[in-house]
Amino acid sequence: MNFILYSDVNDRTISQSLGRPEYSYYFVLKAYRPVLESLGQVHVVSSAAEVDPLYRQLQQAGQDSLFLSFAPPHKTPIDLHCPMVCVIAWEYDSIPSEVSDDDPRHDWRQTLARHGRVITLSTHTAQAIRRSLGEDFPVLVLPTPLWERFAEVRRDYPSVPVNPGSTLQIKGCIIDSHALGLSADGLIAPILDEQQIPEPEAIEPVPEPTPEPPPELTLRRRAFITRHYLYEGYKALARPSEHTPLFLLKHNLRQWYREAVSDLLPSAIREERPELLEPAPPAPAVAEVPAQPEHPQALLPDTRQHVQIDVSGVVYVSVFNPEDGRKNWHHLITAFCWAMRDADDATLVLKITQNDLSSYYVHLITLLSQLSPFACRVVVMHGYLEDEEFARLYGAASFYVNASRCEGLCLPLMEFMSCARPVIAPNHTAMGDYIDERVAFIVKSGREPAIWPEDARILYRTLRHRPDWGSLKAAYEDSYAMAKNHPEAYLAMAAAANERMHEYCGFAPVQQRVEAFFGLKATSESSAMALATGAASC
Repeated sequence: MNFILYSDVNDRTISQSLGRPEYSYYFVLKAYRPVLESLGQVHVVSSAAEVDPLYRQLQQAGQDSLFLSFAPPHKTPIDLHCPMVCVIAWEYDSIPSEVSDDDPRHDWRQTLARHGRVITLSTHTAQAIRRSLGEDFPVLVLPTPLWERFAEVRRDYPSVPVNPGSTLQIKGCIIDSHALGLSADGLIAPILDEQQIPEPEAIEPVPEPTPEPPPELTLRRRAFITRHYLYEGYKALARPSEHTPLFLLKHNLRQWYREAVSDLLPSAIREERPELLEPAPPAPAVAEVPAQPEHPQALLPDTRQHVQIDVSGVVYVSVFNPEDGRKNWHHLITAFCWAMRDADDATLVLKITQNDLSSYYVHLITLLSQLSPFACRVVVMHGYLEDEEFARLYGAASFYVNASRCEGLCLPLMEFMSCARPVIAPNHTAMGDYIDERVAFIVKSGREPAIWPEDARILYRTLRHRPDWGSLKAAYEDSYAMAKNHPEAYLAMAAAANERMHEYCGFAPVQQRVEAFFGLKATSESSAMALATGAASC
């Protein structure tokens, strides 16, 4: 069997693709590859246009092929000749079931029915599909096989409840709450005392040029002015205008009086006010001050350098994209700062999967300023981590934290559990497959209305979950107390997390599911080779 794999994100574009919706599909493809290599030949293509030519070439050689598209159905081709299967990560309780933008692929039922089967990353997604396509529709629930990849991390960074000290590195920037001088007063303009307000500097006025006197009103000039206003009066009567003829006649008569004859009358009977006849005094000189923008642009840290930071104590880690509204990162930070505001040895490390620092920087600093003062520490890592740098982050963690409203799988959560780290997380959506009290401090949640992410009409058609903030805060407090006071209980939970991932996403159980679903059989040589190359890049 030949497996043709495609994801919109690949090795060349992954560092520039942080924050894109397709970002996680790259890691799913990379994790599936060793299992598929144990069952046949794997071909990774750079575009969907390469699939059919490769399929025909293999068909002529008498070989079967299957195309696995690591993308949601509305971004998957439906006009290929090669048999294909979608690999779907989905976090809501129903799938899109209406055509939009004149594209039938937006009705997932049509696309999946045409393919005839589907691979999902969780039981939750499989249930949502079967609600629409029937209980008999072929669905393979296949978590990403990643447990073996973290054997070296488990060996080099054993679980410890209180981190004695670790150095984290990244190409990008690091925001440290301890170095920011946070204060809620910094969110408003400072109020200066009168003594502090500097006196404006006196500016010597620039002398204005002496205006030339108006020409003398001779008899000839008075006749010229009179003729002008007689003509203007004629136009007022003969031509249409937005003003009435009477208004224009009165206006022209008044102007003729002021310019041609008012100076001939004695001053006692003049009807003019002095300010209308005498020139106004020159205005005093005013210094020009450049206009300041109402909201000046924030000065962003430099993201082009390699930087590092030391962390220690009880270290909580979370990996997310701030632009993803599912991640609920505001609660993740506020609950931590309230629960640990007096604990100077508690640190929350946030690894951001988003290229654009400006999209969340001001929001983050504002939130931390509103929460200050607090003794705990919040560290934000912005940039791309290489494998060795990510291994240090895994090793530095005491706990991993998730406060999401819904998840299609949550690879970072599974990765930290595979490194034998206990977690704080809800047990809804995809996390229900592997989260319980043995491996996690569970965050309670309740259902709430939601929209499908691709629905431009923003209609509430589905459900997600709303984590309870008080439960999240209590989970921080309980986990901190365990790490500080009950290290044996911490180590037992860490071992349980590791064992859970071994059973759930180890190579062997995932391979057995693929074999049963596609009717294939792996050889011992191919299995050993795939295990040996499990961490290879695509």
